[in-house]
This record gives sequence, structure tokens and C-alpha cells, in this order.
Amino acid sequence: MDMMIDPPAPETVVAEASSINNGGGEEQREKKKTPVTEIMKLELQLLRVPVEHLKKTLRSTQRTAEKELSAVIADISSVAAPPAATAAASPVSSLTSLVCRLHGMKRKLEDFTRAEAGQVQRCRARIDHLEEFSPQCQCNSNWNSTRLNRIILDYMLRMSYYDSASLFADSANIRELVDIDVFIEAREVVESLQNKKVAPALAWCAENKSRLKKTKSKLEFLLRLQEFIEMVKVNDYLKAIAYARKYLAPWGPTYTKELQHVTATLAFKSGTSCTTYKVLFDACRWDYLVNEFKQEFCKMFGMTLEPLLQIYLQAGLSALKTPSCPQGLCPIEDPLSQVTFMRLADPLPFSKQHHSKLVCFITKELMDTENPPLVLPNGYVYSTKALEDMAKNNNGKITCPRTGFECSFSDLTKAFIS
Repeated sequence: MDMMIDPPAPETVVAEASSINNGGGEEQREKKKTPVTEIMKLELQLLRVPVEHLKKTLRSTQRTAEKELSAVIADISSVAAPPAATAAASPVSSLTSLVCRLHGMKRKLEDFTRAEAGQVQRCRARIDHLEEFSPQCQCNSNWNSTRLNRIILDYMLRMSYYDSASLFADSANIRELVDIDVFIEAREVVESLQNKKVAPALAWCAENKSRLKKTKSKLEFLLRLQEFIEMVKVNDYLKAIAYARKYLAPWGPTYTKELQHVTATLAFKSGTSCTTYKVLFDACRWDYLVNEFKQEFCKMFGMTLEPLLQIYLQAGLSALKTPSCPQGLCPIEDPLSQVTFMRLADPLPFSKQHHSKLVCFITKELMDTENPPLVLPNGYVYSTKALEDMAKNNNGKITCPRTGFECSFSDLTKAFIS
């Protein structure tokens, strides 16, 4: 709705622009809930990531504690065994070794405890940050500024600008509201894949095997395939065959066609001109693996698969995109007049253009061309019929029913709806 007047107060729009078909108290209650509800939907990642990270730390603590306790119990059993069974080592040395192991276990558990306390504190800080948002306040400038910084920093981390992101987080004082340490965990894997090494990525898959299995991830399978291809690339066929029997054969029932395709590279060299197999030796497959790892990493921690910055930009561009934009007919001030934004908006649908239905606050009748809206000097809008009846019964004077503002009928301005 484009009106050729200064916009009225926000509460006026909410009160008067209710739909004819869905009018009523229920509609108004839904509109009041919308700001907070939408904020919480968009900020789900802010709370879920530290919670998932905390759960991962707790699982790691549990595994370490169980492993250390099992070793301690075994040592105690060996010390308590009959002398004949412990002839190889003296009881004193066994007890000394046991004490050292217990001290090591204590240090590890203290480290885990400090890490868990930090993650709990991060959850508290983020909850406090969300509670600072107030739907009644018309300008949450500080909160919005912090939110924008978080979105930019999320993009920097996803693009692997770790050092710059860390400096930015410290300067903006938002380190507890961002997930730098989570992305740092993935840094080693990303850099190793960029250097054409799969060992750290395979270790990460082994560490998170149960979670990846639940999501039916094929990342480990793709890494094994790439390792096989690298062996074929250097003509080490015997090693490649042995590797396939050990690591690829178990995936046969699930990925039969992919295995048949890749193992056929044994009959080709890396310089083959056959397009079907030439692509398997292409260096761009490592970039594909990096992207696959990032996707699985985001799924594991409950992050959006695309950067938040891109999501917000596309949401805004989808509201601006019209059929005239691809034809280069946008005004200069329109973001879609720039090539970069137009490329980002290319896959987006055109914005839905429709006319709003306005209902008069006084008569509850539809305001249209036959009963056009009139605007009071204080910005409130009512139907022509209602204001004419008011002026007729009040010697040409108009009184705003919500604010008590008085003016003459001649001071009213006609509003145009397009």
C-alpha cells in the first residue's frame, strides 16, 4: 500500500489495516504476538548452538571418565592380586602409577568442568540478550546493532575469516553471543581438506559417528572415495584395491552405483579424456568435500545451512524484486540496480503485489474509491462517510475518537491507495 501522505503512527496502522475476512479480536492478538514470535524463530540458532556444543562436551566427558575409571579399576585389581601374579612389578611402583593416573584423570575432569561452565554461561548470556528485546519499544537500536554485528560475524566465520572474526567479536564485545570456538573446531578439518588431506576429516567422522548415522550422512563415504581416487591417481593400484576391500566394501549395499562408478577408475589414468571419469580426478572435488563437511557441521550444531546474512538479504530482496528488475529498469537507489544484489536475487520469486483492505475504525465499513480514507492532521485515518456524518452533527468540526484531537473538515487530506 503506497499512500501519498506522511505515514501514520504504527499503532494506527495496526488498528485500521485489519483484514475484512479475518477481522476481530483474534486477528489483533495474533498481530501483537508476531514481533516476538518471528524474532524467536529467527534466533533459534543463537540458543541451539551452545546447547548442542554443551551436549557434545558432556558426552566427551562421560566417555573420558568411563575410560579412565576402567583403567583405574584394572590397576587396582592388579595391585590387589596375589604376590605371585604381581612379581613383574612392585606394589609401590604400581601404586605410584595408580596415583599418577588418578591425578591425570582429575585434571582432565577439571578441564571439562571449566569448559562446561563456560558454555552454560554462554547460554545465560544469550537468553539475557533475547530478553532485552521489547516489542513495545519502537526503537531497539542497541539490540538491533548487536544483532547486525552477530549476523556479519556469522558470515565471516562461515567464510573462514577466523582471525578477523575474533578481532571483530572483541571490539564489538559480543564474544559470548557468537560461536567462534565451535568454528575453530572445524578449522583443522577445513584446512586439511583444502590441502588435500582426509585424515582429520575421517577422525572427525569417527568422533561423531552416531550423530552422522542418525542424519544418514554420506560424508565419510565421500572421504573414503576420495582417498581411493588419490591412490589411483598415482597409479598405486594394489594399494587402492586393498583399500577398497577394507573401507569401501562395507558401503556396497547402500551406495552400489557410486562404488561401481569410482572403482572403474582402475581401468583409466588421471589424464583420461573420458568425461565420465575425468571429473573424478578433478581438483574441484576437494572444494566439494569442504562444502559437504560444512553442511554436515552446520546440521550437527543446529545452524542454518546458509549464512544468516544471505538469508536476511534474500528475504529483503524478495520483497523488492519485480518483473522490471531483471530488465534493468530499477532506480539507482534500489539495491537491485546493483549486479551483485541482482545475482543474489536471481533465484528468488517476484514479490507478491496486492492491495490492502482498510476498515474504518468508526463505522467498521470498507474504505475504497466510493468511501475513500481521509487523514487527520495528527496522522489517523478514517472513512469519508464517518467524518462527513461527524462534521454534519458537530458544526463542521472533527474530533479524533482515539486522541481527542479537534480540527475542521477542511483540514482533512484525502489518502490515495495504489
